[in-house]
Amino acid sequence: MPTDPPLMPTPARAARLLIVEDDADIAELLRLHLTDDGHAVEIAPDGETALARLDETLWDALILDLMLPGIDGMQVCRAARALPHYTPILILSAKSAETERILGLEEGADDYITKPFSVLEVKARVRAQLRRAQALRTEAPQAAQISLGDLRIDPLERRVQIAGRNIDLAAREFDLLYFLARHPGEVFSRLDLLKQVWGYRHEGYEHTVNTHINRLRNKIEANPARPSRLLTVWGVGYRLATQPGDPA
Repeated sequence: MPTDPPLMPTPARAARLLIVEDDADIAELLRLHLTDDGHAVEIAPDGETALARLDETLWDALILDLMLPGIDGMQVCRAARALPHYTPILILSAKSAETERILGLEEGADDYITKPFSVLEVKARVRAQLRRAQALRTEAPQAAQISLGDLRIDPLERRVQIAGRNIDLAAREFDLLYFLARHPGEVFSRLDLLKQVWGYRHEGYEHTVNTHINRLRNKIEANPARPSRLLTVWGVGYRLATQPGDPA
């Protein structure tokens, strides 16, 4: 009887994964196990090589160590987030302090796994991020543009305009705004937003939501200190106004 094919993130092709890891044994262990899942996996042993490979190829996910020779992993993370296409980033690091995890997430990582790690857990988290990214890609071409007052969001081109002026948003800032705009007026807690926008629910990471809310306000509010679009509902969470200045 034929066996089932390896689990794939899409039916069309294997996911292209880039492992950025200077420990050759760890990198090869991950490569073998992720290849067994049907993925096409390459290894970059340092940050400089990783940056070059990011410029050359579109990747479906990036598995990133932080402590690298030369260019460190956080610089690679920032460079990946500055690219026009969205790539899930999973940090895999021996830095286990809460402040390090929060910093990694605030810099744009989608998940943070500490060493020593379970290979099965890494594989599961890679699959989760690939499913989420595929869902976003599938949804975007079908999604209509959103208009809330003078705010316009084009999910296909990932473009935001206010009163005809283009607003330059980082990938996660766009995801956060787009999610809230699809549910105008609804209130979401920080944990809700972690689950819906970041793709996981872990207490202790709520500060990364606060950081992205503040960054978003700095870009879409006329006066970030007195927001009229992205509103705080005290003791509950956040909501996006249907139009600037609507009642809280």
